[in-house]
Amino acid sequence: MSGLRIPLEGPDGSGTAHALNLLAPNPSPMTLDGTNTWVIGRGEDVLVVDPGPDDPRHLARVAEHLRDRRVVAILLTHGHHDHSGGARAFAGLAGAPVRALDPRHRLGEEGLGDGDVVVAGDLELHVVGTPGHSFDSLCFWLPRDRAMLTGDTVLGRGTTVIAPDGDLADYLRSLDRLRATAEQVGAEALLPGHGPVLPDPIAALDGYVAHRRRRLDQIRQAREQGATTPREIVEIVYAGVDRSLWPAAEMSVRAQLDYLDGS
Repeated sequence: MSGLRIPLEGPDGSGTAHALNLLAPNPSPMTLDGTNTWVIGRGEDVLVVDPGPDDPRHLARVAEHLRDRRVVAILLTHGHHDHSGGARAFAGLAGAPVRALDPRHRLGEEGLGDGDVVVAGDLELHVVGTPGHSFDSLCFWLPRDRAMLTGDTVLGRGTTVIAPDGDLADYLRSLDRLRATAEQVGAEALLPGHGPVLPDPIAALDGYVAHRRRRLDQIRQAREQGATTPREIVEIVYAGVDRSLWPAAEMSVRAQLDYLDGS
């Protein structure tokens, strides 16, 4: 793909011609290598997507990388702390507003919603509403690079948990929308909130949809075997998964039960 850089050592420094990832030092089973902070733009004006957690070292590194360039706005894919926790502090360093769907995470007068277009220099980011992982999840389409920033809607490795403030029905609709959009616009990369760049968007999105459908079938089968609680279902469906991930799996199972039961 034109302009794609995927370093062998991990996602830090990866990206496309006009998007660079600066990896936050917050690795965990839930955040993978850490939170991907995306700097959009190579000219004087840039956008920063997801400053990450409130980690002074990381925020200082991002500010140092930018040097004298102007941050037009700080954008949030959603309000979870590993993406938004450092937004206010970084806004102070950069002298920039924070734009988000959820008003609680905004700093300044402008929000952010589906269909908005954010401009920095000669670059545009188009906002795509993708609720599901959380109620306020957004993706950003970067036409210049044919790349979609996906936050936690699509990860670079593994699959996404449906958080308590999310909804599986919304999430499945969002995946279908992203799949149709990726095909329509000829997307060439997904730039996730965690993990490496995905250079085949269609395959990644098809894999996500297929995984969700398989999990729903497995949960139906587990219930037929007598499992009644989320924990009992996790013990059957996620038996081969590291137990450190079972609490997150139980969260997803609850969301899937809500979906299956129509609530």
